[in-house]
Amino acid sequence: MNSLMMTKYGDIGTSLEEQEVSIPTVGANQILIKTHSASFNPIDYKILRGDFKAMGKIQFPKGIGRDVSGVVEKIGKNVKNFKAGDKVYSRIAEDFVGTMAEYVISNDKDVAFIPSNLSFDESASIPLAGLTSYQALVDVAKLSSEESILIHAGSGGVGTIAIQLAKHLGANVTTTTSAKNVKWVKDLGADKVIDYTKHSYLDEGTKFDVVFDTLGGEHTLNSFKVLKDGGRVVSVTGALDSITAKQFGLNKFVRLILSFQARKVTKAAAKMNAMYRFVFMSSSGAQLKMLAALYESGAIKPVIDKTYDFKSSIQALEYLSNGRAKGKVIVKVVD
Repeated sequence: MNSLMMTKYGDIGTSLEEQEVSIPTVGANQILIKTHSASFNPIDYKILRGDFKAMGKIQFPKGIGRDVSGVVEKIGKNVKNFKAGDKVYSRIAEDFVGTMAEYVISNDKDVAFIPSNLSFDESASIPLAGLTSYQALVDVAKLSSEESILIHAGSGGVGTIAIQLAKHLGANVTTTTSAKNVKWVKDLGADKVIDYTKHSYLDEGTKFDVVFDTLGGEHTLNSFKVLKDGGRVVSVTGALDSITAKQFGLNKFVRLILSFQARKVTKAAAKMNAMYRFVFMSSSGAQLKMLAALYESGAIKPVIDKTYDFKSSIQALEYLSNGRAKGKVIVKVVD
């Protein structure tokens, strides 16, 4: 089968190539999915350029892509809830990363039926960004009705879902984006939109119960400057906190390095009596089922910027990496 493979650490144009590889073997608790659509996420180009080497080096060649929607081709002997022909979607576990391929393997516990009102392309836009938003806002931040939240970068793949989910939870939502996207982001449900090209969220004089940091860098520390005392900062791109590092089984030496890197964030959180957590999204078919219900009810709508064919998948990742995508970038693997 054809698969887009990472061949080395480096830039997108020189470190990816299409290769012919074997169709994966199905284990007892696994499902073989014939891919219809897949989507890229920022983690794909960040891993490719070597941002996460400290957490373990890749054995090349290695597949790329974590989101998939398609049709069940074959099931393992212990799989009870799915059958051949079912329309499904999944955020593939790290052991099976490589959704930019004709077939992919997923653990059955990481699979759910696609929302009944969505296409394969629309369904492929959900898994990683949807699970990230759900786990950040519901599981970690425990965002509740009438609380206030600042969501950095509201026009991105995660931001567009997080805005809609936060509104569904009853929160008052503020987000940041550029001037051309202000009305568009308001239409997603944001109560207040800050045009970062003209104003800084630091100058608004507003304090939030929760800040969802999707940008990292200086924005992680700055998030504490607009946080209420005792509030919560949840990040998907900032410093890795010690609790999350331990949960993911990182060794003591790596945790020590990460702790040193996170010292400023840890100090800022302590000063504000605040909680800080880095969210490493976990695959979950059960939560994808809950997300499907939200899409079916209309509480959340899919947001797709561009769709590419499989032969243009490298260009799709290059487009995503420029930071200008409004929503998700989809690759149609099979028409």
